Amino acid sequence: MKKVYLAGGLLALAGAAIWAYAGDEIQFRLGGAMVNVGYRLQDPIADYDFAHHLLTPPQVWEQFMRQNQMASSVRQQWPRTSRHPVVAMVTCMDSRLDTNEIAGDTRRYYYVLRLAGSVLSVKEEEMLELAADNGVEVIVFTTHTDCAAEKASKNPAQRAKYPNLVKSIEERDLRFQEFLDRPNVKEKTAAGKLMVKWMDLDTQTERVAPHVRAGARLRPNFAEPESFR
Repeated sequence: MKKVYLAGGLLALAGAAIWAYAGDEIQFRLGGAMVNVGYRLQDPIADYDFAHHLLTPPQVWEQFMRQNQMASSVRQQWPRTSRHPVVAMVTCMDSRLDTNEIAGDTRRYYYVLRLAGSVLSVKEEEMLELAADNGVEVIVFTTHTDCAAEKASKNPAQRAKYPNLVKSIEERDLRFQEFLDRPNVKEKTAAGKLMVKWMDLDTQTERVAPHVRAGARLRPNFAEPESFR
């Protein structure tokens, strides 16, 4: 019996030591696993609601409001921690891109800017610069595979139907460079206070990899900043 108690005590001490050494990481990974279980439970249910081929717009809206009321009531009981973002992510508006899964993190350390084709305009450039002034240290631009906006830019019929969208896609590289060329942004990246990355997203797996640009589309002085590699 003493051996059993001794073994139990040693296991308890070992567990305490492991938790003291890696408790935060264990809790983070366990939380991620539980979130993923929630995704997997909801994901296969295709006909429970939002079946847009069967529902009218008012019915979809009604369901959306019911779900919001349910989720917000839960949040009132278990409020989230307020955090200041340190990462800003620019993604396309494609619903397949889940920023929590891309970051592997449900905490509120992220600003998320969703734009058609991930194309910046001047106001978004200013918003990102303001975010950097307010403490954001990493800005991640993303483009993704199987992008509807990119497909439209290559389809003659859709080019005629959506000329402004097509124009924005064709200017996307220049808009990225325009953001990098903003004096405040250049100063922060040169000083090592801000890192800017341009990554490609695999729509199926949401894995990111360094963006591969077509050099022929870029203006001659489109440099490859160290922070972009």
